[in-house]
Amino acid sequence: MPGVSDEPQPAGAPLLDDLMPWSVPPLRLGRSWVLAPDARTLRARWDALVAAEGAERERLFRPSRARGVRAGVAALPGQSTGTVRLAREAGPCPEPVRVLHEPFDEQWLLPDHRLIDVARPELWRIADDRQLFVLEPGYVSQSAGPALLAGALLPEGRSPGGRPGRIRPLYRRPGGGEPNLAPGLVALLCDVYQCNVTPEDVLAWALAAARPGPSGAVVPLPAGTGTWRAGVELGRELLTLQLRGARGGEVPRLPGGRRPYVRAAVPSWPEPPAYDPETETLHLGTGQISPVPAGAWEFEVSGVRVLERWFERRVAHRGADGLEALGPAAWPQEWTSELLSLVTVLALLAERAPERAALAGALDGSPGPDAAALRAAGVLPPPPWARRPASVLDHQEEGPDGQFALL
Repeated sequence: MPGVSDEPQPAGAPLLDDLMPWSVPPLRLGRSWVLAPDARTLRARWDALVAAEGAERERLFRPSRARGVRAGVAALPGQSTGTVRLAREAGPCPEPVRVLHEPFDEQWLLPDHRLIDVARPELWRIADDRQLFVLEPGYVSQSAGPALLAGALLPEGRSPGGRPGRIRPLYRRPGGGEPNLAPGLVALLCDVYQCNVTPEDVLAWALAAARPGPSGAVVPLPAGTGTWRAGVELGRELLTLQLRGARGGEVPRLPGGRRPYVRAAVPSWPEPPAYDPETETLHLGTGQISPVPAGAWEFEVSGVRVLERWFERRVAHRGADGLEALGPAAWPQEWTSELLSLVTVLALLAERAPERAALAGALDGSPGPDAAALRAAGVLPPPPWARRPASVLDHQEEGPDGQFALL
């Protein structure tokens, strides 16, 4: 993605880790069969698991040090799943939920704590229709791609390349309560830029201005109100695109004549994607999609091309064994629709690269408050409690075998 790879970091710019102090490592699923690009596959895998008995069920489950079919595990917050030992489970499939598996790769997950090694319950407790999640992808030196991503879906936090990323909720409590921002930051920004600043404005600014770095993303602040407003407006556009119509927003669309269409039907199982820049055509074996702007094809996160990685994850079950081998017998039509949507989002994001570059130039030419200034104002360093999850346990949560967990 032009204009967003390893930009020079302004000296003294604050780290995102200080501005949004509470972060959570990626989820660790422990077994890949609990996640799939379509919900039907997950239901088929669950049915195959509960139909097996004894040692065969344990083999299909694929135990780890953290999880086995006889482990006692509490239910995930907000999920009505069973808590009986999996060795005795005979009930229906838990309802799959949509999650962000990798950057721009929305998939389905069985939200059952018995199936997941490390599910990060603290995130599930605050995942609601007000929450937004910021994903800081794993850093890869000299790689192209955005420093930050954001969306409404709970992210698994996986990074397709480099070290694991970090997940940062915008709010520490359900219902949009208590922003995950350094105490005093919003008030300071209101005073500096002489305008109302909301937590969503801070998130938008970070999306537009953040730059990747080996110690984590840095978020330079501007000197003037005009640059602040422009950056927030750009960041809100980036967020709208990444939400992809969630929360009642507008579904991203390219103007007429530039919208991608299926020019030749995608075969039953297509070959890996290939791109023709002259005709702006994405080839999937004999299938053809065009126009596909070069910016969409070249879009990378952590040095990995998004479209190629998206395709790889949808054919991963072919050649696998065990429950991972269960998947569609042919390429589903809805995957083609998802691909068209993804091409649109990536193309529109790539078009914003010149605006991001212009914002970076303005920040380099006229830097604003740096980390030292935030420390002098008492905003940094954030207090230790701000780096820990808030206590939001206001109701009983079901523990192993139907018992209520002690809170």
